[in-house]
Amino acid sequence: MQLVLISGLSGSGKSIALNVLEDSGYYCVDNLPAQLLEQSAELLRRAGHVRIAMSIDARTGNSLEMLPETISALKRQGVEVRLLFLDAKNDTLIRRFAETRRRHPLAQGGGLGSSAVPGKEDTLTLEECLARERDLLSAVGEIGLRIDTSELLPNTLRNWIKELLGIRTESTLLLFESFGYKQGVPLDADLVFDVRCLPNPHYDPHLRPLTGLDTEVVAFLEKEPMVGSMLQDIRRFIETWLPAYGHDNRGSLTVAVGCTGGQHRSVYFVERLSAHFRAMAPVLVRHRQLATPS
Repeated sequence: MQLVLISGLSGSGKSIALNVLEDSGYYCVDNLPAQLLEQSAELLRRAGHVRIAMSIDARTGNSLEMLPETISALKRQGVEVRLLFLDAKNDTLIRRFAETRRRHPLAQGGGLGSSAVPGKEDTLTLEECLARERDLLSAVGEIGLRIDTSELLPNTLRNWIKELLGIRTESTLLLFESFGYKQGVPLDADLVFDVRCLPNPHYDPHLRPLTGLDTEVVAFLEKEPMVGSMLQDIRRFIETWLPAYGHDNRGSLTVAVGCTGGQHRSVYFVERLSAHFRAMAPVLVRHRQLATPS
């Protein structure tokens, strides 16, 4: 079983790291009390989970002191444990809290394990919270792989987490969708291509009741040089920029192709594009006006 522990300062990017792992197939638990780590890992192992990620932070309080021994015990049991400790400079953390307008988790009464008198509400300043948090996490930071996120953009941190843990980047899912401009452009479209400038089978009485899925319509369009040229241009554009969308951690990319009614030209284009890209990436096809998945 692989167990990845995420710890560190509030505002340093723990949620981003945990989301990366969840998107990569890890069973994730947020804000787990340190004293429940060993028991929780065993329960999840019995349930069949082999890749687990848990976030443990200062809200656990003084029980963090037992974390190094718990990790050693898990390793003796054959569990592969990795501990990532996210840190950042105080001025960076203060700026991030100001931007999100969130309160520090330890602001009220100093957090779990504090010496505050029960029933007495002692509010700490942000600087005091950070000092308290660093003190609580000092032992954890010494045994974990420390990552300074002060100058990291969220997307850079995501890529670093994947590289550190050897997570293979999955191919971006391509969703090709045909639509008719009469019904409006799909709101979920990332890229939109307009093929209304091409010859329209609608004006042929024999082809009008058919769709871009029918051989007669396909033959009509494929004899037109403009159709082949535009199809080649769209293919080239997607091939050129698909890797960039993948590097941006896009899980999916919706490519919408529209014609007037969404029945002939756009359907043909989506079918041809999906057939071409199936060898490169996972592909889904939707014909909005035909209401027919392919």
